[in-house]
Amino acid sequence: MDQAVQWIDENQSKASLDRLSGRLSFLKFLRRYPVFLLAFGPPLFRSASIDATAGKIDLWSVLQVGLVSLIGFRAIYRLASSESIRIPKKIRSVLKFIFFLGVLFLLSATYSPSRLVSIAYSGLYLLTFACVVEFIADVYIAPPNWLQCLFHLRFIALLLIALDFVVLPFKPGLILSFEEGSGLHFSGGTIGPVTVLCPLIAIISAYVFLHSLEPKVRSIFFFLVGIAGVLSAQARGCELALLFSLSILALEWARTSKRSAYILISGFMAFILFFAAATGSIGGGRIWSTFNRGESAQGIATASGRTVMWHFAIQYCLKHPQGMGYVVGFRMLFKTYHAVGLTLDPSHIGNAHNCYVQVLADAGWLALAVYLIMLIKIIYVGWRFAKTPTQETPASCRVPLHVLRCTIVMLIYLLAGGLTSADGVVPLRTPFYWQNILIAVILGISANMIMAARAHVTESAERY
Repeated sequence: MDQAVQWIDENQSKASLDRLSGRLSFLKFLRRYPVFLLAFGPPLFRSASIDATAGKIDLWSVLQVGLVSLIGFRAIYRLASSESIRIPKKIRSVLKFIFFLGVLFLLSATYSPSRLVSIAYSGLYLLTFACVVEFIADVYIAPPNWLQCLFHLRFIALLLIALDFVVLPFKPGLILSFEEGSGLHFSGGTIGPVTVLCPLIAIISAYVFLHSLEPKVRSIFFFLVGIAGVLSAQARGCELALLFSLSILALEWARTSKRSAYILISGFMAFILFFAAATGSIGGGRIWSTFNRGESAQGIATASGRTVMWHFAIQYCLKHPQGMGYVVGFRMLFKTYHAVGLTLDPSHIGNAHNCYVQVLADAGWLALAVYLIMLIKIIYVGWRFAKTPTQETPASCRVPLHVLRCTIVMLIYLLAGGLTSADGVVPLRTPFYWQNILIAVILGISANMIMAARAHVTESAERY
């Protein structure tokens, strides 16, 4: 690994004038790497969901599917017209799992309550997979300015949040959601989902602040913007997942030096003292009630009714190991299930509100096993290269490693958030595309590191 980093350091100066490795403007970056266009969602300017199972579509659905299809088929065309696709074996093994999962989703259409819709969603999944493969194959030969990947992702998230505020005065129902007992939530709806975008803004800003990758004032400002968005959404799952991800980020930063470790320990002790003082003055019961937004004990115990849905999906799949059919199976079958104690209307529940249970419901136990193995392999491959000590890494090579670490933390946030939301595995949802973009970046940087190691070995053999 150290040899790979040294090889990159020696050769990065030679490629400094390379157009593909230099800094690109935002629009040129999107044109060069169109997979990042998927980070826009794209946004939907409607609040009510369209029941595709009944053959209903609208203009926004056409535009959304059209954009994804255009980017996906472009990727397929570029891959098909390439003379050779060079991707390391270790990365190909991960891509095989991603593709095989898509095949299982496609096969689930044979027993889906609405075959055409399941086939359509499976097609969108495979088109997204093609975009990921195109990006990895492209950057394997000519890597981009990796730091720009982080900053442009943050910029896209900020644009979508700004779009929320533009739409808010005209169509507040698209942005705000109301829950009895906790009032209005600034959710962002289908335009700029706050529970996805704001935490990622906070993670990127916190990371670049700790490692001095941009001006401190800018990092602090964007971090506060992200935190404010998270608090305005009032989603416990989002808050806990962000806290978990920031803890990982802080622990990783503390390992870089003794000074960082002392600062983290001091900060943690100060937090404990502050929390103890707040509990004593305000009261633990009041803090607990505020955190749960005044929800009843039954609602807390059932995770706002989610455990009822998970129980239904697991019990169904114990009798039908193949699942219900991609996306549409759970949506249609659960409508006929009358859940005792469920506060939500079953006719408006679109998914299982858990990525892992959703994959199980979509294509059964085999699909869930493939999905979990795929995620483990992705994090393992990325972390294997990201764990290189920063102090031993040349200054010119630290950026790719920084981006890799930050991207892994963001992916961990999405996977932790997947415990209370299934949007990460459902096409045409913003978390689904952000998760795939992060996977593409992790595998792309890892592929470059593998290539660097091979090139260094070859160069050393020729030298001696």
